Amino acid sequence: MVNHKRRKRLLKLLAEHETATVPQLVEWLNASPATVRRDISWLATRNLLTRTRGGAANLPQKKRSFPLTSESFQNNIRAHAESKRAIARYAAGMCREGETIIINGGTTTFMMAEFLVDQHLKILTNSFLMAERLLVTSENEIIVPGGKVYREQNVILSPFDNDITQHHYAAKMFMSVYGLSLLGLMEADPLLIQAEKRLISQAEELIVLADSSKFAKKAGLILCGLNRVSTVITDTYASDSAVQLLEQSGIKVVTVEPEQLPPQPAVSPFPNVYDLTQPAMFQTETAH
Repeated sequence: MVNHKRRKRLLKLLAEHETATVPQLVEWLNASPATVRRDISWLATRNLLTRTRGGAANLPQKKRSFPLTSESFQNNIRAHAESKRAIARYAAGMCREGETIIINGGTTTFMMAEFLVDQHLKILTNSFLMAERLLVTSENEIIVPGGKVYREQNVILSPFDNDITQHHYAAKMFMSVYGLSLLGLMEADPLLIQAEKRLISQAEELIVLADSSKFAKKAGLILCGLNRVSTVITDTYASDSAVQLLEQSGIKVVTVEPEQLPPQPAVSPFPNVYDLTQPAMFQTETAH
């Protein structure tokens, strides 16, 4: 059994039994004692279980989340969450089996993770949060650029022009943005401009995930012109004038109906990011 499947199974077993000894887990997982102990250590460092003498214990749901170092991700995941989830679902449906794609950091693009669990893709992402979630929950091949992790933006940024991204070609890039205007895609953080321009250059098709509020946002930095964008996925609250502006620029516009957020399960080894009454499982995400 591969690592992420075994660890996911281990957490499910703890959710069912509350506690377990190493010998019990060895039997249930059909793994060696050394492997089980490594898994317990790996999951404990991520605050997903509690190590006990001779085994491990399940964590109550409310204690399994990391506190946020800032409110940016929590506030932005709350804002227009119904629209973002519908947009993310549609975007994930555009992926084809075995395809190489790029996903940037952002609350809308992060919501794609839920719908990519059963896919088999090669995914290049500069979002540490997206990478960790997909590594734990899916069989997708995950690639991240080398460099420094910037906690506030939750991106991995290389100081070198010739980082790993230049060696990967993607059919599609899915991007969250701060705002859209006639000038193009707008961003508020120069760190993100530097990182995402590299990613854009490696993709054939640029697909922007933007709820209708993004058409009213202005920022001082332009990431790229509208001529680089092939598709914009937005919600049905987008104004006719905003949609027409994009279409006149040669961009395909898809509008989706906002959908209700799923209820939080009573017991789950992986807290649902859409439970907006609780902090997110991981730390900060890019505030798009």
